[in-house]
Amino acid sequence: MLTSIVGINWGDEGKGRMVDLLSSDYDIICRYQGGNNAGHTVINDRGKFVLNLLPSGILRETTVNVMGNGMVIDLEHLAGEIKTLTDKGIKITPDNLKISDKAIVCMPYHKMQDIMEEERLADKKFGSTRRGIAPVYADKYMKKGIRMGDLLHMDTLSEKVKDIVDWKNITVTGYGHEPVKAEDMIDWLKKYGSFAAPFVTDVSEFLSDAVNEGKDIMFEAQLGALRDIDFGIYPYTSSSQTLASFAPIGAGIPGTKLDKIIGIMKAYSTCVGEGPFTAEMFGDEAEKLRASGGEYGAATGRPRRVGPFDVPASRYGIKVQGADFIALTKLDVLSYMDEIPVCIAYEIDGIKTFDFPTGDRLNRAKPVIEYFAGFGDVSGCRSFDELPDAAKKYIRFIEESTGCPIKYISVGAGRDEYIAID
Repeated sequence: MLTSIVGINWGDEGKGRMVDLLSSDYDIICRYQGGNNAGHTVINDRGKFVLNLLPSGILRETTVNVMGNGMVIDLEHLAGEIKTLTDKGIKITPDNLKISDKAIVCMPYHKMQDIMEEERLADKKFGSTRRGIAPVYADKYMKKGIRMGDLLHMDTLSEKVKDIVDWKNITVTGYGHEPVKAEDMIDWLKKYGSFAAPFVTDVSEFLSDAVNEGKDIMFEAQLGALRDIDFGIYPYTSSSQTLASFAPIGAGIPGTKLDKIIGIMKAYSTCVGEGPFTAEMFGDEAEKLRASGGEYGAATGRPRRVGPFDVPASRYGIKVQGADFIALTKLDVLSYMDEIPVCIAYEIDGIKTFDFPTGDRLNRAKPVIEYFAGFGDVSGCRSFDELPDAAKKYIRFIEESTGCPIKYISVGAGRDEYIAID
């Protein structure tokens, strides 16, 4: 079974929590895009973990975890993340963590360039995490990247680094910054590359063999459909493909086909970063929802923008992800509300639409809100029948309005705090 777990909205939907829950049924968990610009928070019997680069399956002893060629990897951050987990008793070795030799290294100058660009844009910034993601992906497609496999050949890597730094300094000095020193970059690569090198391997061969042996593989996405570089709210997107269809490519086995796609979305909406967010709440109303859901970025700590469940955005996300069914997270967060708002449609230039627009039309969209009865505390429910009638009505409305069945509902952050619907 080849399954992809993907975000339906703007990211931060709770994918890590669902990967952790379902990973016991899989042999291999694979991240296939992005870098350390987002985080997956997992709470289990070992404690609370925030993962930026490592697949969420790393918290299970029974899985092998893969970081695919579609990723961009900050070696320094990776070393720190591995140390944090091993200090907490998580076993991480080349046997249970394999990094593609084709993945691209996110260098210190990528982060520096990212920061300079955001500061230059000022009030027109994209809301970058300032972790170098856009510059490193740009360099990848400019064919100026350093691959993880290069770390296995340090004798020839030094000359390559010098050539790239000479080219990069054209941009760096253009921002008014001091030139990058190739010697500093080589020292950085030697320091952190020696730590990462034992994990680097031909992931394509490993995954191809696994497929031929009939092993179960789960592909874990970062961010959500609306942050996809092609189909998201461009230019306020990530710089990679966040869609399920990219999973086999970004993992390293482009010739394979997915068997199942699980879409993750919250019982309300959240968004980190800039860009249109039609159903956004403000003021005290927003702060209450943010506080109830603990809505602060796992990678950056930034307060998330929040709003009601957005039907047009969610239906669009389900469509482009090709989701077979949905895992609805954080239903319990809405327990404090007497009335629950839902954005059922948009109004654009005086015309009501149920479709998700793109481009300039999205910037002019206004939310059409409908209210549902509150349902109180659901944190103790472990079956659909145990849910209050108002909660059942809310869930069924989401299913019907988005056209996709809901199979899992999380009612708490713990590993066992969920409902499975047959």
